[in-house]
Amino acid sequence: MKFTDSPEIELPVRNSLLSIQQDNGSFHVGTSVWPCSLVLVKFADRWAPPTPTPTPTPTPTPSNNNNPYSDLLDFRGKRAVELGAGCGAAGMGFHLLGLTDLVLTDIAPVMPALKRNLKRNKTVLAKTLKHSILYWNNPDQIKSLNPPFHYVIATDVVYIEETVRPLVSTMESLMADDGVVLLGYQLRSPEADKLFWELCQTVFDIEKVPHQDLHPDYAYEEADVYVLRKKKKEGS
Repeated sequence: MKFTDSPEIELPVRNSLLSIQQDNGSFHVGTSVWPCSLVLVKFADRWAPPTPTPTPTPTPTPSNNNNPYSDLLDFRGKRAVELGAGCGAAGMGFHLLGLTDLVLTDIAPVMPALKRNLKRNKTVLAKTLKHSILYWNNPDQIKSLNPPFHYVIATDVVYIEETVRPLVSTMESLMADDGVVLLGYQLRSPEADKLFWELCQTVFDIEKVPHQDLHPDYAYEEADVYVLRKKKKEGS
């Protein structure tokens, strides 16, 4: 997988190329492009059904008959929110894959980096993507996003134990009953990891994507993709 500490990361998505600026010297982790955002986007790039376009995609997409993720990644008519968008790599990538009703969220100190990258890629994206400040312990900000969403996208968001409970609660609050969390994950903190999966097991059914299904050029050995769905309520 191509990953670098360079101040600029290039991410090819279908027939487009995103250029993402990062600042690894910042005090905020959200101003760096973390590997899981690239891993998740390229997993979706590999399997998402082609979106209607006047120009053919450069690489063939597996036919739906042989595509186990064609339903999961059918973005038509779906709403989405990204948590911890950071530099915007995942959100911009999913937009290019057809998930166009999408809002990117993060805390206030990260917003300048996110806005800078949205502006930098406006020509590629053909619009400025919606973005909003969101602190996971702020119910008013959560409500203002107008949930529910079919997709909650999150990558590299589990690294501080204190934020795990509000994160899982926010995921559950934003997500439609038939929605999914698309999670790019890498173990950053054993304590946060333990609590995160304990809490997730109480509210979500958890599916881990087999590593061989990740994009072969972006199959970072320590990064995984998970699909989380709300547990069915008794009697439903």
